[in-house]
Amino acid sequence: MEYVVRLHERAEAELDQMYDDIALVAGPEIAGKYVGGLYELIGGPATFAERGTVREGRIPGLRVIGYRHSVSIAFVVEKDQVTILGVFRRGKNITSEILEDRI
Repeated sequence: MEYVVRLHERAEAELDQMYDDIALVAGPEIAGKYVGGLYELIGGPATFAERGTVREGRIPGLRVIGYRHSVSIAFVVEKDQVTILGVFRRGKNITSEILEDRI
């Protein structure tokens, strides 16, 4: 099954901020490659949406996948759509409270 992938506006803002932070320290080329890799991973659920670790809690079907041991991507799968709820760096504890207003 082919899924439509949608980024929540706050997830997009988190990716933009991540690019800016990396570019400031390591330059725009490295930032572009890193964030580009994240976009490739995010696009992956379009054909393989049932990956990631399911987090039981107040958000039904919440899943989390990692990227390079430094970023966690929180998403939900509903019918034929994957919604990327957030992109979190450096071990930030992903809680239902953080994500509830993004559903």
